[in-house]
Amino acid sequence: MTHVRRTVAMTLAPLALAGLVACSQTTSADAPPTSVATTIPTTTTAAPTTTEAPTTTEAPTTTAPAPTTTLAPNVEIVGEFPDPFVAVGTSNGFETARIQLRLAQLGFWSGNVADGRYGQATVQAVMAFQKYLGLPATGKVNADTAAYLQFVIERAHGTADSGTLVEVDKSKQLLFIIVDGKTLWTFNTSTGSEQPYEAVNKNDPTKVEKGDSITPNGLWRVNRERPEGWWEGDLGEIYRPKYFVGGVAMHGMTSIPNYPASHGCVRLSTMAMDFIWDAGLVPLGTTVWVHGTNP
Repeated sequence: MTHVRRTVAMTLAPLALAGLVACSQTTSADAPPTSVATTIPTTTTAAPTTTEAPTTTEAPTTTAPAPTTTLAPNVEIVGEFPDPFVAVGTSNGFETARIQLRLAQLGFWSGNVADGRYGQATVQAVMAFQKYLGLPATGKVNADTAAYLQFVIERAHGTADSGTLVEVDKSKQLLFIIVDGKTLWTFNTSTGSEQPYEAVNKNDPTKVEKGDSITPNGLWRVNRERPEGWWEGDLGEIYRPKYFVGGVAMHGMTSIPNYPASHGCVRLSTMAMDFIWDAGLVPLGTTVWVHGTNP
């Protein structure tokens, strides 16, 4: 293959779109059978005659229309991509720009510009795509990932199909931004490891923090936030946090692995957190639904 160096800078408009398929089939009831037509023999009172017994009965017929398929309200079909993708690994270039565009079309945020640079935002988007499909979450585009990028036809979505909220799925280790029942964006995340911890409080060295690193399931609301830069939390620095229960927040971090690793918070990349703040996607009062179990 001849490699051609090309520079791509395609600005992505925000997509308020939705995600994957859940179908239901409805089949109308069978039509009732038609009436039976019968020929009745006749007799006379004269000399007895032999009558034929030719009773003719039409077989009942049943007509059922073909089943219809209805998409769930949070599903959007985007279709296959017309051309195959290259297994770029983590390399930069024109093929990576095409992958960035496809990830955005499928609902995985990979940065605001498809610039062909395989940076942190792209690694996180690829990892989210792989987690969503149950592929090994390496953050690299291998042959399998490239094939799925071409042939997946539905935009990613969370479980919720109504309301405006943040959905955190601990089983998939994914975070969904949902607006009016439609999944707007899907992000890679890392929630609480559920392992015991003991650490000196970063804000008060006389205190020792102990716990089990749990991101608690339930319905919560964003109740406080820190709008700018890094903040010194009790267990370390966190970036532009939005707290939703006690000291547990969704926040930016430099490390978002493909497994639960936090003390209980919901980690996103710093670039993703900037995007969420700049787009005003999670204002104070936003519902946060946490569910699932760690993989």
